[in-house]
Amino acid sequence: MPSFDFVSKVDAQALDNAVNVVHKELSNRFDFKGSHLVIDLDRKNYILKVETEDEMKMKQLIDVLINRAHKQGIAPEAFDLSKEGGMVGKAWKKEISVRNGIKQEDAKKIVKLIKDTGLKVQASINDNLVRVTGKKIDDLQSVIQASRGWDLGIPLQVENMRS
Repeated sequence: MPSFDFVSKVDAQALDNAVNVVHKELSNRFDFKGSHLVIDLDRKNYILKVETEDEMKMKQLIDVLINRAHKQGIAPEAFDLSKEGGMVGKAWKKEISVRNGIKQEDAKKIVKLIKDTGLKVQASINDNLVRVTGKKIDDLQSVIQASRGWDLGIPLQVENMRS
């Protein structure tokens, strides 16, 4: 029976490359010359720890980070910017977590959206992915097409398309 998986993955190497490009670009920019700038990536937990001199530079850094990450193939929705940064000593600090994997409540939303399409497919939640199976591959392709219009706040990729 044909099937595919919805996943939400961020490639660690692409994220590391994006962080390195951002660090290099900002160290060469005129408005960041001689200013305090730290970008630290925790590869295990997918957390970026960022430090700048003030809030304005933090916003510029985040804009450049999202832009460069997008060019590396990482969707902007992958960055969780909900935590507010704050002044710690003389530096403005912020932690940016990178969403990797589908949480249980997001998986339930995906299953509900699949059922709302009215297509003859079954969706099941398996750990960090949602597997969709159906008798016709056309129905599966219709689900993939419909998923492009969903606004879940997480990046979705399709993997393991089997016929």
